[in-house]
Amino acid sequence: SLLFHVTQTEVCPPSCNCKPLGEMKGLHIDCSSRKLTAVPALPVDTKRLYLHNNSLTSVPAGALDALRSLEEVKISDNPWNCDCHILYLKLWLEDVSAPSLADARCASPAPVRMKPLGQLTGNELGICKRLLPIKCLEFFWRDLILIAGAIITLILVAWALKFSKKLVCQINFSQYASRHRL
Repeated sequence: SLLFHVTQTEVCPPSCNCKPLGEMKGLHIDCSSRKLTAVPALPVDTKRLYLHNNSLTSVPAGALDALRSLEEVKISDNPWNCDCHILYLKLWLEDVSAPSLADARCASPAPVRMKPLGQLTGNELGICKRLLPIKCLEFFWRDLILIAGAIITLILVAWALKFSKKLVCQINFSQYASRHRL
């Protein structure tokens, strides 16, 4: 049991307080009220994670994916910046902790200030909706050029066939005419 405790405290982020929840049951990690501006590297056996009352504005995509045994999360009282980059945290919380999702509130931008993170809609995540049309527009022009190329190719093939048919008819007529003159 002592070895377990030592192993667990070694993986505890320096800015947090960690307590084992009993042998092989995971960790209680308290990083609350530490003025954190980024989520620290967390042990994979984290069961309870407290990140409330810090200065967190976003969470990098994938930063919390390894926490598969997590049972409780508290992330309220942080100045969340609810732009496109908050989408990862929103979707992650939808899967992991509905209560934390309801408690987290946006601090910026102004149109969504004080709105619960869980109530954000796609339209409110402004930059996200702007990224999609740009990519769609690129695909539109690429596809338009490919379609135009295909149409031009078909027209040229049809014209070549028509011309070759006309040429074959002229050659056949010339041969026929030359045979009947003799």
